[in-house]
Parts: sequence; C-alpha cells; structure tokens
Amino acid sequence: MALSYKARRRLSLLVLLVGLPAYIVAAVSIVSLLDRPSILVELMVYIGLGVIWAVPLKKVFKGIGQADPNAPDDGADHS
Repeated sequence: MALSYKARRRLSLLVLLVGLPAYIVAAVSIVSLLDRPSILVELMVYIGLGVIWAVPLKKVFKGIGQADPNAPDDGADHS
C-alpha cells in the first residue's frame, strides 16, 4: 500500500509531534527501571534507542522535504 505524498506528510508530522515524545518518555522510563549502568553503557543504550525508532519509519519520512511530485507544474521558471 503506497501512501500519497500528502498522507506521508501528515503521518510524519503526527509521528514527530506525538510519537517521538511518547517514545522518548517510554525509553527513559524503561532505562530508569534498570540499575544504574556505567555511563558508557547508558550512552550506548540511548544511542541505540535513538536510531531504532527511525528505522521502521524510513519510508514515511523519505522525500517529505521535497516538493510534491504529484503537484501540477505551473510551467514558470523560478530561477
């Protein structure tokens, strides 16, 4: 199922505004349940968790910063 450009933009905004803060709170809560590991181990856990959230959402964020590929071209040269 391919999402339209507009749907991907809305979904990416929802993920960044709601999903990412919720993921951060969950990650900090889970790490706080563990006994305090060394600073390097804790740093590696946070780096790992910081990368893991983006992997399944790569297709949602791909191309969002570009112009809408389905938008009609007005034919004007904007240079």
